[in-house]
Amino acid sequence: MSARTMPETAAPSHFPLAALLWPHRADGSSGLLRSVILVALGTALLTLSAKVNLPLPYVPMTLQTLVVLVIGAAYGWRLGSVTLMAYLAEGAIGFPVFAGPVGGLAPLIGPTAGYLFGFVAAAFVTGWLSERGWDRSVLRLFVAMALGHILILAAGFGWLAFGMKLGVEKAWLVGIAPFIAASLIKNALGAALVPAIRRIFDPRG
Repeated sequence: MSARTMPETAAPSHFPLAALLWPHRADGSSGLLRSVILVALGTALLTLSAKVNLPLPYVPMTLQTLVVLVIGAAYGWRLGSVTLMAYLAEGAIGFPVFAGPVGGLAPLIGPTAGYLFGFVAAAFVTGWLSERGWDRSVLRLFVAMALGHILILAAGFGWLAFGMKLGVEKAWLVGIAPFIAASLIKNALGAALVPAIRRIFDPRG
């Protein structure tokens, strides 16, 4: 009896929102320029969101976590992570991209350091899940973004408690408790926004 090799049915690819709105060209010639433009746009949005802030004693409340998670979901884990690292690099070399009026290394070693580095992990996780189809569903994307928020807050809490030596109780009071309600609201906004835009440009889901 002769055996025939049956072709495997490949699972359909799921592209993040940015790739849906601005697809890669088949020859790859525009890939680098596309990535540079998207990274620049992402860091600009992060900068603007940092300037919309409510000053608090140690860590200001900003719109940044919403933008971080939307970038992760829309860009995917690779480009999302690169965008956040580029943002931190811009701040480190002195561009005024953080919540305060100046850039430099101070925010990266001060009270906000844990949150800032947590941004990269949050974009990675949210983007990774988004590339696996979680951005099609409001509920699943809410969970993905909630994981991102948890990573940001956990990194910020750990740095305040042990890096800044505030202790667990004070770190919770100044670094977690004031942000819980706002994080839930931003999470819901982001989880509703990305799937809604997907449905406009890709009615199939």
